[in-house]
Amino acid sequence: MASVVAVCISEKKGMMKHPVDYIDIIESHGIQGDAHAGNWHRQISLLASESVDKMKKVFPDIPVGAFAENILTEGIQVATLPVGTRLTIGDTLLEITQIGKECHKDCAIRQQVGDCVMPREGVFAIVLKGGRIQSGDEILVVGQE
Repeated sequence: MASVVAVCISEKKGMMKHPVDYIDIIESHGIQGDAHAGNWHRQISLLASESVDKMKKVFPDIPVGAFAENILTEGIQVATLPVGTRLTIGDTLLEITQIGKECHKDCAIRQQVGDCVMPREGVFAIVLKGGRIQSGDEILVVGQE
């Protein structure tokens, strides 16, 4: 079963995110209180814990949120899902809009950790249906647009 390991936010772009107990997701906007929320195609970021584990071999003390992921997943390789894939997490509905991204060479994450997996293995999504997401919520692939 695929599930949420952790949920994180940051109040400023380009910074590591910090774990929170839950995130409130707003339809067509993103995460309440997160710097990346807004009317665009990268409202929420997801990263597989399996991707983070690769980095932990070199940097074992990497904290949750270090790669600016909003949702850290387990049991699903999000980077292999095609654009247009729809996911339900808790009572929300997300649609993957982008796989990977161009990395800012001077971002705080790369400066502190030395590398960043988000540009290679992170995915971004828009919110089709809002709700609340927290650690332990099941992730289901429900189709493609």
